[in-house]
Amino acid sequence: MKRREIIRGAGLATLAAGLSACGAKTGNAPGAAGPAVKLQWKMATAWPTNFPGLGTGAARLAEMITQASGGRLSIKVFGAGELASAFEVFDLVSRGTAQMGHSASYYWKGKLPAAPFFSAMPFGLNAQEMNGWLYAGGGLELWRELYAPSNLVPFPAGNTGVQMAGWFRKPLASLADLQGLKMRIPGLGGEVMSRVGVTPVNMPGGEIFSSLQSGAIDAAEWVGPYNDLAFGLHRVAKYCYYPGWQEPGSALECMVNKPAFDALPDDLKQIVESCCQAVNGQMLAEYTARNQQALETLQKEHGVQFLPLPGDVLAALRLAAQHVLDEAGAADPFSARVLASVRDFQARAKAWHAISEEAFYAARR
Repeated sequence: MKRREIIRGAGLATLAAGLSACGAKTGNAPGAAGPAVKLQWKMATAWPTNFPGLGTGAARLAEMITQASGGRLSIKVFGAGELASAFEVFDLVSRGTAQMGHSASYYWKGKLPAAPFFSAMPFGLNAQEMNGWLYAGGGLELWRELYAPSNLVPFPAGNTGVQMAGWFRKPLASLADLQGLKMRIPGLGGEVMSRVGVTPVNMPGGEIFSSLQSGAIDAAEWVGPYNDLAFGLHRVAKYCYYPGWQEPGSALECMVNKPAFDALPDDLKQIVESCCQAVNGQMLAEYTARNQQALETLQKEHGVQFLPLPGDVLAALRLAAQHVLDEAGAADPFSARVLASVRDFQARAKAWHAISEEAFYAARR
């Protein structure tokens, strides 16, 4: 896609035009706009370079910021392992070694217990609800409060929509079939799985295929058909289960080093924020379209079976999730605040969606 098409598609043409007017101003002090500012930032990501959806979304964000700023703020993207490993992005940006990072907040649970709530919560918010909570329900304010002591400013910067429950090398007939399995599953979902007899393993996406192939793990949760096809998971497992109870609307993040962000002129700050918001919506649209195509390919060309989780498995996971979330909320006062905010928003969203989204789906069926 051509650069100008990216900007036009994201609705940034108006923003770019407005920035031209700002060019009449001079100076490069914080808070001032002006053409004298010329910066090159590094963006470290948790994804393989140009990996569909995730890696390309990070690259698209960097390109948007570079183009919308007229080159005054250019972003160079580094995939997982190029500057640091996928799980070192947080520290890299916190220290200022890279000014930006693109990742998922549930990777940072060991550093900040409340971090997973801003990415995905078992049986929690879907993509539409997550965006509602973050942008209009107080979620983003809490997220920024959490990251501030680490010198980070987070922005929503992508969403995969509801994911799949995971790939299994053998079929599941009942809850008993989960006992003793080793499964790649991060965040709060991993903790829930541990309560029903599974040993959760946290590893970057790039290691999933080889680990399934070697038998180091028996199952893996990644994203959904679009990304799972790209990783070739169908070559080492033929059973993919749904629904994605563990990640119903996984939000991705762009984190920015706070001193670097604070030093930007106001118009460049606005560009960063607007481009993150544009990518946030664009990525969800991409997954909505591409998952459909990949699902058909996996079923018709590769013989993958997409199956519902057995009833007793889903019931056990729901009960375990309740306990895990309660304990996560009790872990520290900030986690309690965040969980209360999410649950309050979800309860109100559920009441509304019962007579809107869910009612429409029922009528359409």
